[in-house]
Amino acid sequence: MAGEGDALRDRVRAIRAEFDTALRAAVDVSALQSVRDRFLGRKSGSVTDLMKSLGRLSPEDRRAAGQELNALRDLLEARLQEARAGAEERARAETLRHERVDVTLPGRVPARGRRHPLTATREDLEDIFVSMGYEVYDGPEVDDDYHCFEALNMPPDHPARDMQATFYLKDPPGLVLRTHTSPAQIRYMLSNPHPPQVRIICPGKVFRRDDDLTHSPMFNQVEALVVGPGITVGDLKGTVEAFLHSLFGPQYPVRFRPSYFPYTEPSVEVDLGCIVCGGKGCRVCKGTGWLEIMGSGMVHPAVFEAVNQRLGKVVYDPEQVTGFAFGLGIDRVAMMRHGIGDIRLLYANDLRLLEQFPS
Repeated sequence: MAGEGDALRDRVRAIRAEFDTALRAAVDVSALQSVRDRFLGRKSGSVTDLMKSLGRLSPEDRRAAGQELNALRDLLEARLQEARAGAEERARAETLRHERVDVTLPGRVPARGRRHPLTATREDLEDIFVSMGYEVYDGPEVDDDYHCFEALNMPPDHPARDMQATFYLKDPPGLVLRTHTSPAQIRYMLSNPHPPQVRIICPGKVFRRDDDLTHSPMFNQVEALVVGPGITVGDLKGTVEAFLHSLFGPQYPVRFRPSYFPYTEPSVEVDLGCIVCGGKGCRVCKGTGWLEIMGSGMVHPAVFEAVNQRLGKVVYDPEQVTGFAFGLGIDRVAMMRHGIGDIRLLYANDLRLLEQFPS
């Protein structure tokens, strides 16, 4: 058995020599892995094969040979790890050499976001009204029947309710998605009864069961309410004209036409000279030279009476105070200002459209 022990030691010396040669030739991590598989691989590694041959030795020789093979295996593992660390460091240095960053070069400017045309239009509207002394007031988008209809002179059997296709909530019952921002006007008067003077705008989302080129199930609206002693139709006309000229320019004429709304009396529709053709007549204005822009009117006394009834006292006395209100769609204003023919484009999040507007 001594002969087999000597042969095994000879084989150990040969493996070390072969390993040294192979290790010197390995220049990268991949080559080092091949060396490891060749000498320490679990299935066919040279050291592994020697370990399997220990069973042919006597117990005395097996113990000594096992210790020698374990020492060999540990030595090869240590030298491979050292070589691998060196190869990885060289690889990182080479990568940095080829991919180094020139810190003197100018940086890349990141793409900036832009204000959505609806956001920009709403902010422009608010700025105009704030400069005129108005307060911006918001209300809930989900409201009850009283604030959305009844307090606005639309009792349950009133035909005007059919003018607005409403989304009713099943749970809890009795609530609706507001069809206009007028409920916020009622809430403001109920929460600000002293003194009975109001000058507010109520912008926000509203909801109606519409969906076509010029209507959306959800759109943005702004309504204004002014209440106080001695408010007249002349105040309404002057305010509307000043607002529209600030928004579109003084070159566009404004006209008023009689109309009907349940919460104003008298009621008027407001038209603006067509901003596309300058009043000459075109496809947009249907040859009339005018674009319908908003509805307006003097606050109906029934609205004041509904507020007084809810307050339990007469605060907004129709004999002492009057008021006017008007409302317009922010989406429609944005479409008119930018020549957008389909309201659905405003909600499509299409960058081809949005990138056309300044930031």
